[in-house]
Amino acid sequence: MTFSISFSKTPKAKADTIVIGIYEDSALSNAAKTLNKKNKNCIDNCLKSHANFKGKQGQTLSIAHCQHNYSHIILLGLGKKDSLDTIKCESLGGKLYGALKSAGAQNVNIMTDGIKGKKGVSVSDALAHIAFGTRLKSYTFDKYKEKKAKKDQPVVLKSITVVTTDNTPAKKAFTTLDAVGQGVFLARDLVNEPPNTLHPESYAKLIQKELKPLGVEVEVLNETQMKKLGFGALLSVGQGSIRESRTVIMRWNGTGKGKISKSSKNPIAFVGKGVTFDTGGISLKPGAGMDMMKMDMGGSAAVVGVMKALAKRKAKANVIGIVGLVENMPSDRAYRPGDIIESHSGKTIEILNTDAEGRLVLADCLTYIQETYKPETIIDLATLTGAIMVALGNEYCGAFANDTKLWDQLESASLKTGEKFWRMPLDQSYRDEMVSDVADLKNMGGSRYGGACSAAGFLEHFVDKPTKWAHIDIAGTAWWNSDSDTTTKGGTGFPVRTLNDFVAKNYEK
Repeated sequence: MTFSISFSKTPKAKADTIVIGIYEDSALSNAAKTLNKKNKNCIDNCLKSHANFKGKQGQTLSIAHCQHNYSHIILLGLGKKDSLDTIKCESLGGKLYGALKSAGAQNVNIMTDGIKGKKGVSVSDALAHIAFGTRLKSYTFDKYKEKKAKKDQPVVLKSITVVTTDNTPAKKAFTTLDAVGQGVFLARDLVNEPPNTLHPESYAKLIQKELKPLGVEVEVLNETQMKKLGFGALLSVGQGSIRESRTVIMRWNGTGKGKISKSSKNPIAFVGKGVTFDTGGISLKPGAGMDMMKMDMGGSAAVVGVMKALAKRKAKANVIGIVGLVENMPSDRAYRPGDIIESHSGKTIEILNTDAEGRLVLADCLTYIQETYKPETIIDLATLTGAIMVALGNEYCGAFANDTKLWDQLESASLKTGEKFWRMPLDQSYRDEMVSDVADLKNMGGSRYGGACSAAGFLEHFVDKPTKWAHIDIAGTAWWNSDSDTTTKGGTGFPVRTLNDFVAKNYEK
C-alpha cells in the first residue's frame, strides 16, 4: 500500500505523529519551541536525557506520549545549517521513513519552519527531496510472500503532510520527482522478478501493459520478424532456450509532432540488455550464485524504467528505447564456442565463450536503432561484465563515452542524483583486441585483464560515426546485497534517475 504525500500550509488535524527538524547544536525551531512549551519542556528534557542525539544529519529520536494530540514526536537531525543539498535531503527522508516505520506512525505531519538548504537549493526543493526520500525507501517486493491475516499485519503508514508556506512550489517539485520514482520502482520490480515469471515473452507483454496507457508506442518483434531482419547475434544467444526471444521498441514522442522516425529531430536512444536468465549457456557458470543471474536484465529494466519516468512526467523530448530480451540456456540447440554467427550489421562474430552473450544482444539492437531512427545520441545499459565490479565494486558504474561533452552531461546528472558514474577508457587497442583471425570480430578479448574495456571496444564496432555514444556497465550497481538510505536490498533501479535528469537538462526545451 502506497502512502500519500501532500504539502500544506496547515498541519493535518488527525495526525498521530509529528516530525520536527533540529539542526546540529542549534536552538529549537519555532514549531519545536511551541510544542515544548505546551508539554512542560518535554523536548528539552528528552534532549538532555539523550546526549547522543546532537542533531547530526539523519539522526532520529522518537519521543512517545509527549502531547495529547500526538502519539509520537520524532526529532530529525538536519546537520549543520546551509549544508543540505538534494541528495542529503533524500537521505534524510529515507532515514525518517525508517523511524516512522519503527514508531508505527500512520498519519504524519512534518513541521519544516527554519529548514534551509545550501546555496542553490530552495526550501521547496529541499522539502520535495525529503519527501521523495521517504518514498524511495518505502519500496518493498513482497508479492510472492504469504499474505498475513489482517490481525497480524503491521501498522502501515498512510499519509505524510509536509507543512510549509512554500507548499505550492514544493508540491510541483515533488510531483515531478514522484513520477520519476514510479520509473525507479518499475525497474526495481523487473530486476527482482523471478526468471520463471519474467521471461522474454512475458517481459514484452509487461512492457506493453505498463507503457502503452501512458502514451508510449510499443512495438514487439518476435523471432520470425527478427530472423527476417537478420538479428543473428541476438537470436544465437536465445536459441538454446525453449522460450522465444523478443525485441521491444518503445517510442516516446514528447514534442507532439507526429511519430518518431528517421526524420525526427535529435532523438535520443536508450538500448538495454535483457538477458532474463543467464546460465552462461554451453560455457556454463558455476552453480554457486547462479540464482543471481535473474538480474542480468538490469540494463533493460533501466531503459523501461526511464521510459515510464519520461512518460509519467510528460517529458518534452523524442526518446526511443530498445531492449533485446533473451534467455541464455544450454541445450542441444544452444550456440557453441567456435561458432561463427552473422550480426544484423553484417559483421561476423566468432564465439569464444557463450557467457559473453550480452554484447551480442546489444550489437543487434545498436545496429537496428541506428538504421531505423538515426539517433543523435545512444546510451546502452547492461550488466555486462564481472570485470567492472573488480574495478569499481558496487559503488560506481563504469561509463565509456566516445564524446567528452556527452560524458560531462552524464557526470553532471549523476552528481545531482547521487548515482555514481566513473569514466572508463575507450582506446583503439581495446577495439583491435576484439578482431578475430577467422571472422570480423570475436566475442572475447585475448587477455584476462581489462575485460570491461574490451567489451566496450567490441560494442564500439557497432556504433556509426558521428553518433555520440555511451556504454554504461551496471553489473555492480543494478543489485545491492544490503540496504542504503534510499534503497532496499535487491534491485536498485540504477540509473533511471540519472538518465531522466540527463534528458531533462539536455534534450528538453
